[in-house]
Amino acid sequence: MSTLPDAPMDALRTQAHALVTTPGLAVDHPLPAELARVIDHTLLRPDATQAELEQLCAEARRHRFASVCVNGSRVALAARLLAGSESQPIAVVGFPLGACSTATKAFETREAVADGAAEIDMVINVGLLRDGQLRRVHDDIAAVVSAADGRPVKVILETALLTDEQKALGCLLAAAAGATFVKTCTGFGGGAASVEDIRLMRRAVGPALGVKASGGVRTRAQAEALLRAGATRIGASASVAICASGGPSPAEDGMY
Repeated sequence: MSTLPDAPMDALRTQAHALVTTPGLAVDHPLPAELARVIDHTLLRPDATQAELEQLCAEARRHRFASVCVNGSRVALAARLLAGSESQPIAVVGFPLGACSTATKAFETREAVADGAAEIDMVINVGLLRDGQLRRVHDDIAAVVSAADGRPVKVILETALLTDEQKALGCLLAAAAGATFVKTCTGFGGGAASVEDIRLMRRAVGPALGVKASGGVRTRAQAEALLRAGATRIGASASVAICASGGPSPAEDGMY
């Protein structure tokens, strides 16, 4: 794990400030040929049952979603149920608060990888980011990237708790620490993915990183607007309804 030196900190702050004070050109990005292939089909409720996880994975196989996103204790089951399919298992780490120790996040990541996780979605340490402790935030992300051993790592910013400048800083730190994606929300901290946040995040990371829109995405129109704004992945529990061009069923009508 590399540690970000002190010197770049002021540069990162300056860059983040410029991103939010200098208007960017709103660019419409092309939609993917197959919407399902950019959706992470998600079930992160603490009361989710094995039967619900089995249904989630069956839906992912049937619709060819990019992945299923589950809590760490369910990764091995998801990996077994998705074996041989086009969908991959994702594990969340430090979820949903992001406030556990770096060592804990790294341990969770290694365990998830051992259980078959193909990607890791980690929650940034929101409090440290708000405190301006940028080096600690960087090192927290870098430890997870190292533990993921080459697997893609998405950094969840929890945008509802941050200013625009802090969102931009989180994106810049994720890129500097070797993450593969930045991501909007857990779905448990309030707020939801917005076109404005996706545009800011895409400007911050440029074309090099993926941007995942998650939290409150419940219709195809929402998903397509976020993709046009620059998202490359959608996280949703209403994935089946989204692909069917409708709204969620009552059972799917949740933040995440």
